[in-house]
Amino acid sequence: MFPEFTLRYARLPERCYARFEPVPVASPRLVAFNRPLAEELGFDLAAFDAEEAAVWFAGNVVPRGAEPLAQAYAGHQFGGFVPSLGDGRAVLLGEVTDREGRLRDIQLKGAGATPFSRGGDGRAPLGPVLREYLVSEGMRALGIPTTRSLAAVTTGERVYRGLPEPGAILTRVAASHLRVGTFQYFAARGDVEAVRELADHAIQRHYPELQERPASERYLALVEAVAARQAALVAQWMGVGFIHGVMNTDNTAISGETIDYGPCAFMEAYDPRTVFSSIDEGGRYAYRNQPWIAQWNLARFAETLIPLIDDDQQRAIERATAVIEAYEARYEAEWLAVMRAKLGLATAEEGDQALVEALLEAMHTGRADFTRTFRQLADVAESEAAEPPFLEGFRATEAVTEWLPRWRARLAREGVAMADIAARLRAVNPCYIPRNHKVQEALSAAADHDDFGPFETLREVLANPFTEQPGREAYARPAAPEERVLRTFCGT
Repeated sequence: MFPEFTLRYARLPERCYARFEPVPVASPRLVAFNRPLAEELGFDLAAFDAEEAAVWFAGNVVPRGAEPLAQAYAGHQFGGFVPSLGDGRAVLLGEVTDREGRLRDIQLKGAGATPFSRGGDGRAPLGPVLREYLVSEGMRALGIPTTRSLAAVTTGERVYRGLPEPGAILTRVAASHLRVGTFQYFAARGDVEAVRELADHAIQRHYPELQERPASERYLALVEAVAARQAALVAQWMGVGFIHGVMNTDNTAISGETIDYGPCAFMEAYDPRTVFSSIDEGGRYAYRNQPWIAQWNLARFAETLIPLIDDDQQRAIERATAVIEAYEARYEAEWLAVMRAKLGLATAEEGDQALVEALLEAMHTGRADFTRTFRQLADVAESEAAEPPFLEGFRATEAVTEWLPRWRARLAREGVAMADIAARLRAVNPCYIPRNHKVQEALSAAADHDDFGPFETLREVLANPFTEQPGREAYARPAAPEERVLRTFCGT
């Protein structure tokens, strides 16, 4: 059933990983399978059998050609450096080449205690597995670079996170699982040669255009390329109100994909200070801090490459610092492009940033829902009669009432029919996001009652986030006070 494996990472020096066979589980059952992704990856779906697939995706049988391993990495966790982390419950089976010629990792998450488990059980509860499945696929439908979810199986076993919960395993697909923390692991040990091999591996896999650069330029160019993708990625997060929750360096992918959906959530009432993660007590990874945490993480990445950037350490530091400092302007340009589109603007004017910021301030003052406010702008653009329903989303309306004529005047300078503006707005402002209470509803039904109906319905809704789906209006509404989910939890 599996496509042919390619073993690029497994051919790196053995100190980059620990070989590890998944630990079999008692009674695997396939509860979610992403057929479109499987088709994209080249799986033989004509031979698909759910019971057999459950055995494969549980790790009870290792696919032919795979060489399972747990990757080594370090990381700054909430600002504190941990020199040895690694895949404590994840097993990389290998890479496959998809139908578009792209190399993709296939990893089992929750496959048992690896040599990097640090005393953990190496397992995953069902709730976090389904959360990652829903949110990662929801992000993909929103057009945001992300790891993907191929399958979820229950294990027939219980895991203990305070209380016993059903166990599960997620099959995750990624452009790669190279992280900033992967480089930190070897830099902390003074292993420059391993850092060089990892950097060359990252360039070959994600930035092949850099291979022709001389060594004196290649590794600094890698920092620039990774910074560019992170700037674009975080700007897109900000554009949908997404809060990652654990932006540690070991959760920062070199590929520019969103990785590791632990205590993540989507903001409803706009407040830049919003935090959902139960473990982020100081608000380090609050919504408003995400762009600058990404810059901080990139600085840690650049530090690992200093010996490769220039033989003169001081000159290397200066060159790397210039790249990291340039991130701020790059991010702000990416963010403004995202926000212009969210206001229906295809041209650029000097006052656009102020126009965006004025709306955000009005939303903050009025406690307006982030997603719904932007979505309803399409109705307002088409007809002034839509303003009263739009204004109902604001507890205080003075600021937004002052803002609307400014926005209409700016739209008029686009020189485009309002129907076309509305179409633009609906194409970039989703009707549906993985709202926290709906995600929790689906997780609770599955974990507490073995009912996957709410999960499947939510998965269907999120697959088409920009298209209004009759009969599913509840999925577009913010949570009622009694439904709000204000804290999310890591599944480790």
